[in-house]
Amino acid sequence: MGRNNYFRFKSFTIIQEQAAMKVGTDGVLLGAWANIGSAGTILDVGTGTGLIALMMAQRSNAYITGIEIESKAAEEASGNVLNSPWGQRINIINTSFQDFVKTQPGPFDLIISNPPFFANSQKPGCEMLAMAKHNHMLPPADLIKGAAQLLKADGKIAVILPADTKGIIEELAAKEQLCLLRKTKVMPNNLKKPHRYLMEFGKTSENIVETDVILIHNDDGLDYTPQYKALTGEFYLNF
Repeated sequence: MGRNNYFRFKSFTIIQEQAAMKVGTDGVLLGAWANIGSAGTILDVGTGTGLIALMMAQRSNAYITGIEIESKAAEEASGNVLNSPWGQRINIINTSFQDFVKTQPGPFDLIISNPPFFANSQKPGCEMLAMAKHNHMLPPADLIKGAAQLLKADGKIAVILPADTKGIIEELAAKEQLCLLRKTKVMPNNLKKPHRYLMEFGKTSENIVETDVILIHNDDGLDYTPQYKALTGEFYLNF
């Protein structure tokens, strides 16, 4: 993905001049993969530029709330929403997830998050980038506990995580009585190990877990796989 100050999709454009985290494969994957079903209310936690909130709006008729702790990113997300076809269905709020939970909003049919996931590592010098990439502002336990409080009885939460942190999320979800419903391994290609996991949890007693694999690139690294193109094709201009 390029690092331009904008990223143009088929149905909307993301301006990303101020947000620390630019458009990336993780966000697009999650926004395309999440099972929206008949959701009427969706919460995007850590919306950044508003990318996933806009993808949710394109894929549904739901009302979407995007929350973002960093003020400049929240401002940029609001602008991206206003310039999209779905401005009346998306509300961007500049707040932390922890404070948002305290307001007792919702409940929501779907919570979706591409959360900050680096921990115990050197934080980048840019404070905005540190907030966007490191989980000191949104620990996994806060995300899962808060989601359990905000979801409807049949609600779901969908996340994308590094391969080495999926076990932590599974344990936290079990403590909050959230069952793992879907799990997708994301691999750069067939020659490399999974580096991300797409995971969906729900307030249900179901124990059946759907597991599959997504390959991003062909093994020669020269093109995206037909599978990835099919999943994200309604968004990328060149697919």
